[in-house]
Amino acid sequence: MNAASKTRTRDMTTGPILSQVILFSLPLMVGNLFQMLYNTVDSVVVGRFVSTEALAAVGSTAMIVNIMVFFFNGFSVGAGVVIARHFGARDMKKLHTAVETTMALTFVICVLFTIIGLVWVRPMLRLMATPEDVMTDAAVYLRIYFAGISGLLVYNIGSGILRAVGDSTRPLMFLALTSILNIILDLVFVIVFHGGIAGVAYATILSQFISAGLTLLLLTRSRDIYRLVWRDLHIDPAVTRQIFSVGMPAGIQSVITSISNVFVQSYVNYFGSACMAGWSCYNKLDQFMMLPMQSMSMASTTFVGQNMGAGNEERANRGTFITVAFTEAVMVFVAIALFVLAAPATALFTQDQSVIDYGVLFLRANVFFILFNCVNHVLAGGLRGRGDARGPMVIMLSCFVVLRQIYLFIMTRFVANTPLIVGFGYPVGWVSCCIIEIAYFRIRWGKKKTASVSTRG
Repeated sequence: MNAASKTRTRDMTTGPILSQVILFSLPLMVGNLFQMLYNTVDSVVVGRFVSTEALAAVGSTAMIVNIMVFFFNGFSVGAGVVIARHFGARDMKKLHTAVETTMALTFVICVLFTIIGLVWVRPMLRLMATPEDVMTDAAVYLRIYFAGISGLLVYNIGSGILRAVGDSTRPLMFLALTSILNIILDLVFVIVFHGGIAGVAYATILSQFISAGLTLLLLTRSRDIYRLVWRDLHIDPAVTRQIFSVGMPAGIQSVITSISNVFVQSYVNYFGSACMAGWSCYNKLDQFMMLPMQSMSMASTTFVGQNMGAGNEERANRGTFITVAFTEAVMVFVAIALFVLAAPATALFTQDQSVIDYGVLFLRANVFFILFNCVNHVLAGGLRGRGDARGPMVIMLSCFVVLRQIYLFIMTRFVANTPLIVGFGYPVGWVSCCIIEIAYFRIRWGKKKTASVSTRG
């Protein structure tokens, strides 16, 4: 395709598979790292310059934010699959319609999420059994965050459009710039202006709006095949159905899993603010551990989507297996490093020794089980690239929600209610999901299908 050769798009339907996946995923990995810096820097700044209660507040809000963000990410996955399929099929007219519909739907979702987020702040915090010494700070942080959530959503969908056509570099450039800005604003608002937890929230949303503005500017001024034409913005019913046929299962899965994690957080809250803060530190480090697998999962979705659009299912399958194997190899080194460096890594967030002890406990108990979660996420990304979002949704909900909650209920009531028992709820879900998802893939997609797969999956 001539257009691809002259632009920053990447045609992944030809060429060596591993190099294609690595070259595409590396900017994603670095970009995800910068994306995480937003909330992680908030935690570091409030933990070191405000209070342990403020650190616990920021950590406890992550699950609530994720409920909406993960649902939107499901929508983004659906849009990305549709756009990647049209790009792989060389159907530029449908690709253009998909881009305009995606952006129009995004602006509607931004309004809805802002309203819903602001209204549900206190009820969600109460549902999590948030202690009173954390409640006020958590409510302040969430209200400001949701007031500016549109910046995050617009950037995420804009970068998703670029990734679907193989451009993972320029979203990284914008994110790197605004992440550095967020660090500077965090320190200025907290140390210079003494803004406390509100200061880090304002720093975050200002940075996110700037990244959204830069992404919209790129999409609007581009002369490429994915150009955003404002006068063409509309919601096409057929494209919307295609997006949601993939995006809704992925979004529902993420939302329900996040809600389940809210209940896990309530089990942790039982042990007090020090344990909450330690759990928050562990979750931040766990997110760093997930960077390679998340990036490779997104790469797998784009790679498989483009190749399925081009009608090359055999190449899509080989790409999935290669991506899983490569990700596992990377994660072995990550897990070893974090096990050895558990204490100094946790100490980045706080100087409170009791918080550090809890963080190290959770990290060392769970770190090697992340290898099972690698398979879960990368394989699910490949399945979604095929338009199969229902399979991974059912499997992950069964393991991450149902089985995990059953485990926590039985263990804490009839065996022992300890922080370690609660923290081990994560690996229980990861291991069971890995086993079932591998079996599902082999049965459903292990052999090359003779029938073609439609965009609607």
